[in-house]
Amino acid sequence: MFTGCGTALVTPFNSDGSLDEATLRKLVRRQIEAGIHFLVPCGTTGESPTLSHAEHLRVVEITLEEAKGKVPVMAGAGGYNTAEVIALARELEAMGADGLLSVTPYYNKPTQEGLYQHYKAIASAVKLPIVVYSVQGRTGVNVEPATLRRLSAIENIVGVKEASGNIGQMAQVVHQAPASFAVLSGDDSITIPLAALGGKGIISVASNEIPAEMSQLAACCLKGDFAGARAIQQKILPLMDVNFVESNPGPVKYAMARMGLLEPVWRLPLVEPAEASRKKIDGVLEALGLLMGQTAHAAN
Repeated sequence: MFTGCGTALVTPFNSDGSLDEATLRKLVRRQIEAGIHFLVPCGTTGESPTLSHAEHLRVVEITLEEAKGKVPVMAGAGGYNTAEVIALARELEAMGADGLLSVTPYYNKPTQEGLYQHYKAIASAVKLPIVVYSVQGRTGVNVEPATLRRLSAIENIVGVKEASGNIGQMAQVVHQAPASFAVLSGDDSITIPLAALGGKGIISVASNEIPAEMSQLAACCLKGDFAGARAIQQKILPLMDVNFVESNPGPVKYAMARMGLLEPVWRLPLVEPAEASRKKIDGVLEALGLLMGQTAHAAN
């Protein structure tokens, strides 16, 4: 269910900081029309830590309404309080989410045994497929290959979003986990090498801006057309990189605003990228023909 390219959806806000439901609906429809393989609302790219509980549920609800079963929806449900994560996971399951993306507990740095017990408890509480999200650079804790191997033995823990940036570790995860376990890249630019090792796709930031191109790149990888995938990446690598010129999702939301897709609004502690960063983003968008009013397209 969760292979290919899934978009880690941004959450659009109105100028007063409230949830922009109309724009969210447009963004979801744009993703589906572009051929995205699945959607991931309320991940960290969606500024989920700043969403109220009601807003979190509403974002997922809107995504499900617009997806209408055309693509699977993997809703974000992670955190450092296992009991709260379980409560949220149950609500998302009742809403009709197709799966869950659950970031590791952050700040308190649980041991590998603590991580195993955390995810085991979530998996025991719901029937939904669960994808572990391992991103040590942001959470301070790494899910080691041996722990993922243990977790893969739990029926509804079906994959991992691997964002360690460590190709050697990714190779070990693919090697140690069963073939049915989906190892997904958490970094756009590493989609190709991970796929060559046996990975199943990407949960992408860049697909917020260019869903068609990222879906095509992932599709090429899955069918072994690495020459085709490299040709796409050669064109869009500057965008993949500039999306992280500052902390995500600052740059991608600025870029989407410059593309005319949403209002440039973030919730504190995120703020608009600095002027130097904005100039870099503008330069990449202009080169790719993505600025609002330009007619060229990144795939051309």
